[in-house]
Amino acid sequence: MRVAVLSDIHANVQALEAVMTDVVEQGCEHVFCLGDLALAGPQPKEVMDYVMEQDTWTVIQGNTDKMIANFGPEVVDFLDAQYPVMANAIESDVELLDESYRAYLNNLPPQLSQEIEGCSVLFVHGSPRANNEDILPNMPLETIEEIIEGTTEKLILCGHTHIPCGYQTNTGQTVVNVGSIGRPMTEEPKACYCIIDFNEGSFELRHRFVPYDNHLAARLMSKRDFEGADRLADLLLTPGQRHI
Repeated sequence: MRVAVLSDIHANVQALEAVMTDVVEQGCEHVFCLGDLALAGPQPKEVMDYVMEQDTWTVIQGNTDKMIANFGPEVVDFLDAQYPVMANAIESDVELLDESYRAYLNNLPPQLSQEIEGCSVLFVHGSPRANNEDILPNMPLETIEEIIEGTTEKLILCGHTHIPCGYQTNTGQTVVNVGSIGRPMTEEPKACYCIIDFNEGSFELRHRFVPYDNHLAARLMSKRDFEGADRLADLLLTPGQRHI
């Protein structure tokens, strides 16, 4: 069975459309999405509409999905103290996403353990411990093993950092960050996701990097009506610091 695993769409329709064209061309039978559907991107409502219509997707909740679902003064204050542009973005997004969208996000599971063709897989957003914990390239293997301590799944898949990477642990587990579709933080800002082939308890995994019209996405982003939208638009063209 061949599946696609993607994460961190962040309201980027152009990236999502390019990736889904590739997913179909690659013959994937199912899509797993690791969350962060809407916040701080060009077209949150359009992405939400697309995802909510899919019947061959399994979706879990990302940290920004939870923020939108639980939107209130506490969320704004938390973001404003650390990432003021994100505070502006979420206030703008919730004006576009009514209660039905927020209810959908609120009802998404925070993580999911599933058996696929005899292989146990754990789907998380950040890490098994927290939806906002980073799994990044070049971390000490002991740190990765500490982060996944207590899990038993053969394969653990995450997103959140927008940077793809992977680890093989001493426990025989594989940990893979699938990267980001909508806000890639790689040197070349192509949309990134994973294709996994499962067969009789084993799996073969590869990242795919898909070009998309990030200039159009940036233009649409810059037209969003909140302070800092132009800075988020620049990140679609020239990735830099993930949080601003």
